[in-house]
Amino acid sequence: MKKLVGLLGAVWGGISTHKLRSLLTMLGIVIGVTAVIILLAVGKGTTESVVSRISSLGANTLFISPGFTQTSGVRTAFGSANTLTLEDANAIAANVANVQAVAPSSTTTVQAIAGNQNMRATVTGVTPDYATVYGVKMAEGDFITADDYNSNARIAVIGATVATTLFPDSDPLGQQIRAGNYILNVTGVMQSSGQSIAGSTDNSIITPFTTLQLLGGQSLTKNGDHVVRTIGIMETDVKYATQVTNDITALLLDRHAITDPTKADFQITSVEALLASVNSITGQLTLLLGAIAAISLLVGGIGVMNIMLVSVLERTREIGIRKALGAKESDIWSQFLVEAIFLTFSGGIIGVIFGVGGALIINRTGLFTTVITSSSIILAVSVSVGIGLFFGFYPAWNASRLEPIKALRTE
Repeated sequence: MKKLVGLLGAVWGGISTHKLRSLLTMLGIVIGVTAVIILLAVGKGTTESVVSRISSLGANTLFISPGFTQTSGVRTAFGSANTLTLEDANAIAANVANVQAVAPSSTTTVQAIAGNQNMRATVTGVTPDYATVYGVKMAEGDFITADDYNSNARIAVIGATVATTLFPDSDPLGQQIRAGNYILNVTGVMQSSGQSIAGSTDNSIITPFTTLQLLGGQSLTKNGDHVVRTIGIMETDVKYATQVTNDITALLLDRHAITDPTKADFQITSVEALLASVNSITGQLTLLLGAIAAISLLVGGIGVMNIMLVSVLERTREIGIRKALGAKESDIWSQFLVEAIFLTFSGGIIGVIFGVGGALIINRTGLFTTVITSSSIILAVSVSVGIGLFFGFYPAWNASRLEPIKALRTE
């Protein structure tokens, strides 16, 4: 116990003798730990935010997107072709078992005008099942009904941003929007959704698919079928996912006269597959952010080694006196090593305080969603202590190897 107290006293004496230098030494560790915690919190928060939005669609949801086109040997991106139709969606609803809802949709972009306000907005033509498949929630009014769809009603359900932009000082319900050359009556306002797999509905004007045809925002195939951009599918239960996917694949291959499944002109994606992909991508992103932040910890560690080597040089005579009085190599070694660990551990604790505070501030500003985990704090502090051990070892070992006679002769 006496030995430990003496060791700690010697460590504190060495640190307190050069307060400013000790603080500057810790600064690199403080910055590194702060950066690690904040960047990991941003990475984790982004992951949870995206996963939450995708998960809100339900595990029993599938999405069918069109394939690609090939012109003069040049292949376009998947999703660029006009290979999915309203008729495909109707066939799925009529012939595939264990399907609860089918929601084909197509979009166009228009200049939306209301009074003296205008904005560029996306007009999405949908069927009534769209709200079920995509989990649309209404802030006020009603979503599109079967009667609206069947009667080509010139109505609009608008997103939160459209509502505040076109009607900043009035209630949108019952008002009119000019979309292209057509007037649409606002019958509902959707709750703000933010970004999701279906894109954000905040800047959208949703109208019946049949009405979109009147607006000229919907293409036809050479056979006269109505092109759609996406078909959303909700199964009756997630346990039927594989069966439903296989049945839809077989049906569409037959409808599109494709005999080789590897040449399918459509792609079916499940929410579960999307979640796995998102988790993989965001996990790698978080790892990258952590690695970038760790570089500053490495720089801080090099600073610790540099200062400890200077400290050994300055205290060479003191080391010689201690060794002459009977101090063992282990005593000298442990003093300088503990001194390095103390500096990095203290810097780690201060960095945790700044990191947690910084992450909370960022979260409150709304720039990013941040999630602070105990594992990131433990990791940051552990790494800072590890840096003390790693970068403090050589200076401590160097000090312990000094010969007493040579050390005493040092001026």
